[in-house]
Amino acid sequence: MKIRSVKATPVNIPLEKPLWWTGGHYPGTSKVIVEVETDQGLVGLGEAPSVDVLATILAMGERLVGQDPLDIANCESLTVPPWQIVQNTDDSSVVKAFGAIEIALWDIRGKVAKEPLYKVLGGAVRKQITFTEYFGFREGGEMSPEAVADYCVHMRELHGSTMFEGKLILGDPVLEIETVKALRSALGPRDMIRLDSNMQWSLPTAIRILREIEPFDIRNYEDPVATFEEMEVLRRHSAIPFSTHVPDLRRAVRIGVPDFIVTNFAVLGGISRAVRFIGACETMGVGFWCYSGDAGVATAAYLHMSAAMPWITEPSQSLFRWQIGDVIQGGPFRQTNNVVTVPEGHGLGVVLDRGALATWHAHFIDNGPLDHFFDPARAGRFRRLPLA
Repeated sequence: MKIRSVKATPVNIPLEKPLWWTGGHYPGTSKVIVEVETDQGLVGLGEAPSVDVLATILAMGERLVGQDPLDIANCESLTVPPWQIVQNTDDSSVVKAFGAIEIALWDIRGKVAKEPLYKVLGGAVRKQITFTEYFGFREGGEMSPEAVADYCVHMRELHGSTMFEGKLILGDPVLEIETVKALRSALGPRDMIRLDSNMQWSLPTAIRILREIEPFDIRNYEDPVATFEEMEVLRRHSAIPFSTHVPDLRRAVRIGVPDFIVTNFAVLGGISRAVRFIGACETMGVGFWCYSGDAGVATAAYLHMSAAMPWITEPSQSLFRWQIGDVIQGGPFRQTNNVVTVPEGHGLGVVLDRGALATWHAHFIDNGPLDHFFDPARAGRFRRLPLA
């Protein structure tokens, strides 16, 4: 079996309402959907976490034509320079680009084996995969502590959700503290509350906030400050666990924080390297879960890896409820009672919805990639951190 072609399609996946985050408005996400077609008619699906790697994916695809899609090591050696040099030059674009292709190669591997990906990875330790609901301050939606708390209670009533994560990012420490209090009061003592600050706070402000919210049983706080070194100082003032999107495991182990790494498999270089990375996290006692905001294909990869990897015990993030579409048939995934069942089809177990792919590709063509750094109050200027 040989690779016949590699196709890459950029898409936008808007949210129903823009979410406030540290950079400004977060209106949704822009991704690249990868299709690796073989000469035997099998097509593997992958997804890149950002559209800046589109040209790199296409260039890699040209080099992979005629290669064996099951020989992933060979495909990597044809497309990715030495990893040490890539890290030294701070250019992760080739890693993300190949990671998206590599997910598609694993999808093909599962289809050849006629097994779900989780079986190809060694079997399932769980098939009900947990995800959090998301909350935050949204334009046209929840913009007060009471509204955020009411929204979460409504999700519990409608969907049985008891796991929540969110961004309380308006640069106002008092507002965050009051919202945490409102959430805990409304949800009671048992429901999970995690926070994601996207590095909005200075160290002194973070110390103040965490001192005030620690009594309200915060399961985890993601990137409360900008660096691991600041997290190390913050740890002396708070017992709340920390997580980060920065996948620097060696530094996390050396410094002692954060407690969890939260990222996308393509960022790590694909499924193979994610397996090794998660295994290293397990050995060093650093937790791992998956982040949110995908187009359906990457989410399927999360499901299979979470099924097969015993170390992923915490729920992954989820913007499922807010996405107005994705590119897979039957999507977006939606959790009920906190869980989504791992797909049982061959490979990733998902099928492209060609109509949806065309719709969201047209959205990309008409509007360009979705801008995550637009601040309506300061149009034309980027924010600077910390916010407070």
